[in-house]
Amino acid sequence: MALSLQTQASFKYWRKRVFITAWITYAAFYLTRVNMSIAMPGIMAEFGYTKTMMGGILSALFIMYAVGQFVNGQLGDKYGARKLVTIGLLASAVLSAVFGFTSMLLAMAILWGANGFFQAMGFSPSVKTIANWFPIKKRSKMSGLFGTSYQIGNAVSWALAGLVVGLLGWRWAFWIPAGITAVLAVHFYWRIRNAPEEVGLPTVEEEENGIERKEAKKDEHLGFKHTINLCLTRPRIWVVAFGLFFLNIIRYGFMAWAPTYFFEVQQASISMAAFKAIALPAAGCLGAIASGWISGKVFQDRKAPIAATFLFLLAFFAWLYPLVPAGNWITSLAVLLFIGFFTYGPHVMMVAGLPMDLGTRKAAASATGFIDGVGYVGAAFTGIGTGFLIDMFGWNAAFYFWVISAIVAGILMLLIWGCKPIMGKYH
Repeated sequence: MALSLQTQASFKYWRKRVFITAWITYAAFYLTRVNMSIAMPGIMAEFGYTKTMMGGILSALFIMYAVGQFVNGQLGDKYGARKLVTIGLLASAVLSAVFGFTSMLLAMAILWGANGFFQAMGFSPSVKTIANWFPIKKRSKMSGLFGTSYQIGNAVSWALAGLVVGLLGWRWAFWIPAGITAVLAVHFYWRIRNAPEEVGLPTVEEEENGIERKEAKKDEHLGFKHTINLCLTRPRIWVVAFGLFFLNIIRYGFMAWAPTYFFEVQQASISMAAFKAIALPAAGCLGAIASGWISGKVFQDRKAPIAATFLFLLAFFAWLYPLVPAGNWITSLAVLLFIGFFTYGPHVMMVAGLPMDLGTRKAAASATGFIDGVGYVGAAFTGIGTGFLIDMFGWNAAFYFWVISAIVAGILMLLIWGCKPIMGKYH
């Protein structure tokens, strides 16, 4: 039984509106997150801070982001993205603006840690919103497309920060993004809706069965007991979570330290280092789209096979990168593009596709929060851990650390090779 033409047209309009709004807004979160990577050389030069000290500031964000994911994933299933994402982005804007006036190391760590908690209000509720609006057969594709948001956001943030730092100094790399994100937070609240039923449309399950809906209602929350129990008792969720732990070691290793590597080892200017680093998320967009397409077309919507394959290839190119002579910028850029491609392909499958598959749409935010929370413990570990390794043993030690992490993540994905989306009442 098919839905009426009016309902189909309404679905088309709302799906486009919701997806574009969620995409733009989550990209905006990165304006007040990865700007730190570009500002770090200027901060170290002005105050004499070591890489280990700066790694501590990075780890403060990652630790609180992990805590925030565990908490806000649960809250996302109950309250939805419209409230949570708006609050998170506004708070992040305020904290970024205040950071620009700060000079004390401890104050920087506290502010950046608090920023991490509110940054964690963005992704999990957004994944749940996509799960609410799109049926299983479209989620691999939509996961890949949505995954381009944080890569474009990353690239735009680095480009903006690189331009601003070069012209105005590192503090403006926090002030200008704060103003932009505050405006986009208001835009998000105006444009987004958490689920089809909130605008009088059928749920995705009702849509599949041709059931029309006449009245609007709130997205039903199944209770914290259900969402917490689901996260803690499904072994595959734990496997994905620990896989992301190791993937984030190399992902945030490159994201946080690549501009400094270009600046120190390859003798690039701060602005040029920022623009060169954009190769990572730029290629990552293609990796995210490709992984979603391959998952749907080749592996019957299974995400683990493509994640495992990409992770082993990522380990190879990360091992190869420091072997490229510093002056050979063409080869260096090519390898960097492969690193970005093979980093973000598995990442989007692990933080968007698999959580929707394993948590169903009713616990998608909770599953995402749990997986991403564990993943950001790995990010916290790489923040100060990589800084320490570089200070004590040089850059090669950092690359070996990242390569081993990618291999371990790939092995974990092999363990759930056959994992398929869970079908049920709330799939």
